[in-house]
Amino acid sequence: SWFRSADGGVVYVLLELRQETDYVQHHVQKVLAILAAMARFAAALREAGHRVVHRTLDDPLPGADLPAMLRALAASLGASTIEYQEPDEYRLHAQLSDAFGPGAGSEHFLYPRDGVARVFSGKKQRLMETFYRQARVEHRVLLDDAGKPLGGQWNFDADNRERMPLAHRAPAALEFAHDVRPIADRLERHGVLTIGRADPGVLPWPLDRREQLQLLAYFCDALLPHFGRYQDHLGPADWAYYHSRLSFGLNTKMLHPLEVIRAVEQTHRDDPVRVTLAQAEGFIRQILGWREFMRGIYWERMPEYGTLNALDHHAPLPDWYWTGETKMACLHHTIGQSLDRAYAHHIQRLMITGNFALLAGVHPDAVDAWYLGIYIDAFEWVELPNTRGMSQYADGGTVGTKPYVSSGQYIRKQGHYCGDCAYRVAEKTGPRACPFNALYWHFHARHRARLERNPRIGMVYRTWDKMAPDQRSALLAQGDWLLDNVNTL
Repeated sequence: SWFRSADGGVVYVLLELRQETDYVQHHVQKVLAILAAMARFAAALREAGHRVVHRTLDDPLPGADLPAMLRALAASLGASTIEYQEPDEYRLHAQLSDAFGPGAGSEHFLYPRDGVARVFSGKKQRLMETFYRQARVEHRVLLDDAGKPLGGQWNFDADNRERMPLAHRAPAALEFAHDVRPIADRLERHGVLTIGRADPGVLPWPLDRREQLQLLAYFCDALLPHFGRYQDHLGPADWAYYHSRLSFGLNTKMLHPLEVIRAVEQTHRDDPVRVTLAQAEGFIRQILGWREFMRGIYWERMPEYGTLNALDHHAPLPDWYWTGETKMACLHHTIGQSLDRAYAHHIQRLMITGNFALLAGVHPDAVDAWYLGIYIDAFEWVELPNTRGMSQYADGGTVGTKPYVSSGQYIRKQGHYCGDCAYRVAEKTGPRACPFNALYWHFHARHRARLERNPRIGMVYRTWDKMAPDQRSALLAQGDWLLDNVNTL
């Protein structure tokens, strides 16, 4: 709302800062896209009549830190007041609030920072499904005239776990081609270290609101009809499948979550045969449910949340997370795609890279830094609860009701990675056995004292106890070897 009318007494300040490019090592496409989008936004504000100060890395700024820079800029402009929108990341919140007091509330979410805490006030357990159903009612999303859920149920997740037929091909992802070579040159001049790969002559990501709306329209028209059905599919045939890739536009505030939700809901209502309720609900739950819920958990639990390590994991991240050079086909493809595209969909993140890191006992700090850096949509408020909480179970069950680990059989069932893998998913021990298999049992054995009373995984321990002693010993020995030789897998 700040930008609805021009006011000559207000100057908007946009800064390229080393503190932002360097707090983790980001994917090069992420840095290029954010800085290019910032430049477009500055130009759009000027065109609308606003006064704008846009400083790049080439422009020297006085002061040792961001507050000092802002104070010096304010003095040079004759400004008497410094105002800012609430940052989404705790580190920036602490920096700005300590210097300037509280910021203005963000208008880019459906709930305030304490929205989840308010919903669950006085309750021990925080279930996303409970939050999601209340949000559906409050915002009148996918409800009938009586205020009941369309279709007579809230959640169609059971309908949305199909394995895509091998010959099936999704429509091509909508990509753009932006020449951002001047920004790439600027990053090189200033020694900004990045990860991943990019062709700065044809950066494929949408960089302004108009292009983000094009991406939204394309999703609703071409991808939504099969989104829910195949949203959990895993395989090497494509990198985007039916996923929207709207998270970058949402998290950089080029799109508002409610407009995305309404567009998807309206597409279903306009043609419920082509876009079934299961397809629309599966997507809306991610935006209205998970996205808002995760943000609320983050702000309720920070800064302590960023230190949690409930399973006491301390292993380093395998070296091949930075290269993709592993013989495991699922990890080779997912990591390689992430390095090439700055993107992987949610099941690749949870059940491939996250699953292996959890089975291998990697320290949550290392997993967080990797996820926060490599993905174009990753900002700490959404990355931390999804990674440290949902993926790594480091919060002890605040976000996820169980550790999300699996053997190779889940990966085989959910997609087409295993057919071309150097390892054999049907084998549990031996030199060709899928590493996920033995590591799955090794993980549960070493964490039995903590996990066996969890009602969602009690069956795992009953199955383990029924195994012959020599089979259990072989699985544990295989797991020990895999952990000792993880960089060679």
